[in-house]
Amino acid sequence: MTPTDREQFIEQVREHHAGLRGFVRSLGVDPMWVDDVAQEAFIVAYNRIDEFDRDRDFGAWLRGIARNLVINERRKDARRKRILSDNLTDVLLASSSASDGEPEEMGDYALARLNALKECVKGLPEKSLRLLKSRYEEDQSAQDIAEELSMNPPAVRKALERLRTTLRECMEQRIGPAPAY
Repeated sequence: MTPTDREQFIEQVREHHAGLRGFVRSLGVDPMWVDDVAQEAFIVAYNRIDEFDRDRDFGAWLRGIARNLVINERRKDARRKRILSDNLTDVLLASSSASDGEPEEMGDYALARLNALKECVKGLPEKSLRLLKSRYEEDQSAQDIAEELSMNPPAVRKALERLRTTLRECMEQRIGPAPAY
């Protein structure tokens, strides 16, 4: 990239920055992440500037890059949600099939962890139980939970982080730390 190309790119960034941010926001990106996605789009554009057809509209090209970044992020998010759901489903299936005896699918340590988790959850206050149920049973977002419980989304995320820590510590007190594999 020549100095002239670099100067032209910087000018394009200045010209399209606000519009790109607005476009990213219109795609439903969390306002907290709009600047990051826009910046990532500019980085991708800079790295691929040789692929840009100068007869085309630079803004449209940037919006296409941003659109692809958002699509990729949604795919990654969907994979994370499937993995969480699969793991949760496995635990729920194993625990629901347990009669008086130990389920064949679960080892001693997994069963002990499940039982410890159940006991630790029973000791939580009502608001904590509502938070856990909203997030992990109903798969609600921090935004949805915040609206439902009159909180703000960062407070919901922090409360869930603290709850996970509390539950982990409670479980460790009951059965000890997880074995190293």
